[in-house]
Amino acid sequence: MTLLAAAIALVGSLFFALGAALQQFEAVESAKPGLLTLLRRPRWLIGGASILAGGGLHIVALGLGPLTIVQPMGVASLLFALPIAATLHGRRPSRRELTAAGVVAAGLVGLVLLVPASEGPTYLSPSGVLTLLGVAGVAAVLLWAGSKAVSPAGRAALLATSSGVLYGATATLMRVLVDGAWNWWYLLALPVPALLALMMLQRAYAAGHFGVSFASLQIADPLTAVAFGALLLGEPLPSGIAPVLAAALTAAGTIALARTSPLEAHRNSPTPV
Repeated sequence: MTLLAAAIALVGSLFFALGAALQQFEAVESAKPGLLTLLRRPRWLIGGASILAGGGLHIVALGLGPLTIVQPMGVASLLFALPIAATLHGRRPSRRELTAAGVVAAGLVGLVLLVPASEGPTYLSPSGVLTLLGVAGVAAVLLWAGSKAVSPAGRAALLATSSGVLYGATATLMRVLVDGAWNWWYLLALPVPALLALMMLQRAYAAGHFGVSFASLQIADPLTAVAFGALLLGEPLPSGIAPVLAAALTAAGTIALARTSPLEAHRNSPTPV
């Protein structure tokens, strides 16, 4: 069953990577990468369906095997996504680009495996929900504002990190709904960070540098969820030097991706690809 869970999670990662690559391709090709525009693009919708399928397979895998096996398989989506995105843009990924992605993936696997498992049901008071949404919103706005003053690669990274923070808040709120007390007010609050995260991610994709944006999303989402879990839910944080080394790997890999990942520009843009 463990091998089956790992295989299902790996296939789920492939679906997730395909969906992300398709959505990035459409966001780059669109002159206005807003949700209303992208929702009218069939390939972007197919990408969304692929991401949902990947998420569903990941849930199935978690029901069949341990978290320590399934979660690392999810990190493989970064290694799948780069070749798929490169093919869509009519190029081949370079060896340095894939090596940088491998470094990011190795660091992420380390971080995922080092996070202590939570015990017992989770609970978040209404004031805690407001704190969660407020902190995530402020962080997202600051990252969005900072993205306006940096290079295209930095813009992709900051916007994707902003999206990851909002997705991390969404994941934390979802955990409270599933593991703790079901509350209709929390359910109404759930779509707010999720929709904002999706909008921010499309802007990150539109900036080009798919590897940078996808890696930044993969890093920011789980780290934000872990941070919120520790601050608001009282969950333990990993300790020792190992998490620092894993975080350093992810940072080094992301910086390397920013230097090696080419800019995928709009076909009508004067900026050379």
